[in-house]
Amino acid sequence: MLVLVGFILLAGYTFRILREYERGVIFQLGRFWSVKGPGLIIVIPGIQQMVRVDLRTLTMDVPSQDVISRDNVSVKVNAVVYFRVVDPQRAIIQVENYLVATSQLAQTTLRAVLGKHELDEMLAEREKLNMDIQQALDVQTDAWGIKVSSVEIKHVDINESMIRAIARQAEAERERRAKVIHAEGEVQASQRLLEAAQTLSKQPEAMQLRYLQTLSNIAGDKSSTIVFPVPTDIIGPIMKAIAGKTVKTEA
Repeated sequence: MLVLVGFILLAGYTFRILREYERGVIFQLGRFWSVKGPGLIIVIPGIQQMVRVDLRTLTMDVPSQDVISRDNVSVKVNAVVYFRVVDPQRAIIQVENYLVATSQLAQTTLRAVLGKHELDEMLAEREKLNMDIQQALDVQTDAWGIKVSSVEIKHVDINESMIRAIARQAEAERERRAKVIHAEGEVQASQRLLEAAQTLSKQPEAMQLRYLQTLSNIAGDKSSTIVFPVPTDIIGPIMKAIAGKTVKTEA
């Protein structure tokens, strides 16, 4: 029985099964031997040791970090990092704990990259910032056999005073746009009126037709007051005639 139990224990330490997404880093007498897996592998007890490495994409939550933007605004930013091991040998040999190392590096890189940008860029250009952080992380983790595939900024916390300031800024921007649009409309309207006046001045009959159309529109409204516009080119000759009669009478 003792021999049977010992054989079972020895077989358990000798034969290992690695899943499709796992690799085993084998050390023989303390020195790196090879990377094995997946499937059934043999590890010699007492001579060889194996460290399992997961090759699946891992999700790491970056805790909220205090960041001071380039325009001296204090914000709290948290993010999530997606990465995976592409070289099990370097992930085990080059760094003590690649999970902890990647987490600490992600925190410092998040603060360093966002500190180079203004608050408006953090709020409006997240895709660009995500790419910058991902590239900075990927360059540094390459020596550890780790590939950072994506970084996503989840939330940017701003204090209440800054939120009110942003709201006032947005309101002022909307008012500015409204004034600019109104001014552009006045310019376009004046240009059209000038073109209309030039067209009507070429044909006196067109002005008379426009005058009659205006009277028709006024008569169609339910109003007790009717205003008859009199063109100045009609009043001028009448006033001259009246002035001439007055001079003759005095003479």
